[in-house]
Amino acid sequence: MELSFIDVAIFLAFIACVISVGLLKSRKEKTSEDYFLAGRGLSWWLIGFSLIAANISTEQFVGMSGKAADWLGLAIASYEWMAAITLVVVAFVFLPKFLKSGIYTIPEYLEYRYSEASRSIMAFFTMVIYVGVTIAAVIFSGAITVDTLFQGRVLFGFIPINIVTASWIIGILAAVYVVSGGLKACAWADLLQGSALIAGGAIVVGLAISKLGATPVAELTSGLNSGIIPGGLTDNAGGLTKFFQLNKDKLHMVLPRTDAEIPWTALVLGLWIPNFYYWGLNQYITQRTLGSKSLAQGQKGIVFAAFLKLLIPFIIVIPGIVAFNLFSGDMAQKANEGFATVQGNEKTLLKYEKLKDAPPTEPFTIFECRGDFKKLYPEKTAEVEQYNERVAAAAEQAKVEPVKEPLIGYLHDSAFALLIGKLIPSGVGLQGFMLAAILGAVMSSLAAMLNSASTIFTMDLYKKYMNKDASQRNLVTIGRFCVIVFVVIGCLISPLLGDPKFGGIFTYIQEFQGFISPGILAVFVFGLIVKKAPPITGIVGLLLNPPMYGIVKMILPKMAFLDRMALSFFCVLAVMGIITLIKPLKVAKSMPVQTQINLESSGSAKVLGVIVVAITIALYIYFW
Repeated sequence: MELSFIDVAIFLAFIACVISVGLLKSRKEKTSEDYFLAGRGLSWWLIGFSLIAANISTEQFVGMSGKAADWLGLAIASYEWMAAITLVVVAFVFLPKFLKSGIYTIPEYLEYRYSEASRSIMAFFTMVIYVGVTIAAVIFSGAITVDTLFQGRVLFGFIPINIVTASWIIGILAAVYVVSGGLKACAWADLLQGSALIAGGAIVVGLAISKLGATPVAELTSGLNSGIIPGGLTDNAGGLTKFFQLNKDKLHMVLPRTDAEIPWTALVLGLWIPNFYYWGLNQYITQRTLGSKSLAQGQKGIVFAAFLKLLIPFIIVIPGIVAFNLFSGDMAQKANEGFATVQGNEKTLLKYEKLKDAPPTEPFTIFECRGDFKKLYPEKTAEVEQYNERVAAAAEQAKVEPVKEPLIGYLHDSAFALLIGKLIPSGVGLQGFMLAAILGAVMSSLAAMLNSASTIFTMDLYKKYMNKDASQRNLVTIGRFCVIVFVVIGCLISPLLGDPKFGGIFTYIQEFQGFISPGILAVFVFGLIVKKAPPITGIVGLLLNPPMYGIVKMILPKMAFLDRMALSFFCVLAVMGIITLIKPLKVAKSMPVQTQINLESSGSAKVLGVIVVAITIALYIYFW
């Protein structure tokens, strides 16, 4: 991508506007409640846009569109459409209890329901996942987009644009307004960035469908598994007609039981676990609702966000599918180019060339040829598989588990970047706007994570154990210092995430969430339903899930991670149930009640919530 003067001007103006509005709206912050919860004064429309902006990032633009371009197709949209139903439940089940207790953080709720130890364990687990996984992953996914669009370019004449420099640019920009303004700055910045990413996504899907209609059918079938032109499809067909005809195998919500990522069983059990954890118990999402003016405002904001979630697959998933129709050749090329930190084959093939003629030795390395790689390179696949048989035999004899490294046919994660780089016209400001929208999406999610991670550290760890008598000013200072530290850590980890062993950025995030999310959700659900669950059940539930999930992953490596989540969730519930039967509380624990927030529920939000659920069900029926 070559940015014109007007593109650069629009990009810089948008970023400056976002930061300025965020800082202006939060300039009067004085207390920890002001900084961490926006003074509990957020309105429904601000909450709704902020939830979406905090959620949608290049994790979706890169990871979700990439999975759509791969074999998952529209099935990946379940993360979005099931989230709509989840949000409605959160608005009327979770939020009233959280606002009634007056908590700052989700771990704080566990102290009131179970024990101080439960709060600390959850706070620690959440901190590790935020800093080591989600913050670093969001920075990386933004950096890979910038690197794909501007590879080889130099900024200001001396700064080369690559994964490392892009990571630091993104991290620093997000940290600026989080450090200065806290949650209120994030929320107002999210309003602009959320609107921009929805508008930008709509522009991309419009251009993609238009390009699909203008492209000869013969050029499109190279991206199909069969390579066969569907009967009756002509070059004169419109973009939507070609889309539905060319992608019949990808426009289904239900995948086989054996699917590696979203088998149909996940729709019944597994996918609900990350959804309820993410939207109901994930601090960087729920922090927006904890800062609402009232319960009614919070419920309206959540239901508004649920409606917006229904639109997301149309601006992210569908473009990913179209990108594969249009640019599968480019994706294949990128899989074999020398992106040092991007999921590609060059380093893996170089390693194979060094090992193929040598006697197998520890650590034994097997090179897994993915389906697309087998299709594109059958001769190379046969050669590699012969090598694999030899190494596998040696590893079995030595009783050592071999290391597996994938060889891919297409770099699917480049789907959205290819659409932007090849379809967005230059010289009219659209490229600058799209880049600003994507970078804004990254900054929104990253800012939300930074603010929430600093809130958890400050309120659940620092104030609780390091300085119980900390002043309001001191708490805000510690929160700001944490933001800086977490940005530095995330930027250092980010370039490492391009290793093929992680299986793509979207899978990386979801897989590692599994080590904590089923346990946390089980502890909350059990605590809400079973009033006499003793404090020890909270501790056991939180500590049991990570090793259990890890053991299942080792024993059943081919089980979809969503099914592993479901198995872990129910095992934790079973153990907590046994403990409660043996030693139940004699008297249920009482929860604190705050009187500052109006806790009257919203009737209009309930009606709109029912409508959102009905639309979601209709979408599943149509694309079943």
